[in-house]
Amino acid sequence: MKLHLRSAGFAILAVLGSLAAFVVTSGNAQADELICDQYGTTTVQGKYVAQNNRWGTTAEQCINVTASGFQLTKADGSVSTDGAPKSYPSLYNGCHYSNCSPGTNLPKQISTIGSAPTSISYSYVNNAVYNASFDIWLDPTPKTNGVNQTEIMIWFNRVGPIQPIGSQVGTADVGGRNWEVWTGNNGGNDVISFVASSAVPSMDFDVMNFVDETVSRGMAQESWYLTSVQAGFEPWEGGAGLGVNSFSSSVN
Repeated sequence: MKLHLRSAGFAILAVLGSLAAFVVTSGNAQADELICDQYGTTTVQGKYVAQNNRWGTTAEQCINVTASGFQLTKADGSVSTDGAPKSYPSLYNGCHYSNCSPGTNLPKQISTIGSAPTSISYSYVNNAVYNASFDIWLDPTPKTNGVNQTEIMIWFNRVGPIQPIGSQVGTADVGGRNWEVWTGNNGGNDVISFVASSAVPSMDFDVMNFVDETVSRGMAQESWYLTSVQAGFEPWEGGAGLGVNSFSSSVN
């Protein structure tokens, strides 16, 4: 669920006199950039947006953005595991609340997309409650702002007493793997979740395989639009040390 609508430590943090003085909220990430602003963003590789996106808590969260991804260096606080997560630090290709990644060709009508190859590599920790969530957003219109009608979530890992929105409706073989399939509504949009049975640290796949499965289940139509492809984490408790090592996304 997103309402904003998501591994080593860095020694330099120990000598910073003040985190606030080093917060970066815009620009192009070449060297590492520390972002602690609630909705702070920067760009990665000149074509993806990295966002702190701390939408569900007042506790401080910081991400260190690298040339290829990011790491959560601070993830204070916790929220009830019966409800929504506290944030979605993430990278994305496309448009998110009117902030579009540089040079993106999204939104794009599903029927016109031949393929949407992507890759993701994660770093995990065990001393937190979270999922590693890859999000694909779909809408009947070429929407660049606000909540889309259908959210596809791919849970590459989950740690702790959490579960996807709704209930499990079966399983599916997608992208060369078998997934639990959950469907539901979070009060703002429909959600279909594909949940791995064990942690997946990295994967190369075609986003359209998951889109096609969603269409076949009646939760989207080919006349709809793919608006963004996102990869990150949803933490409920803690999360420092989690990282996206690398991310790539294109739409052909």
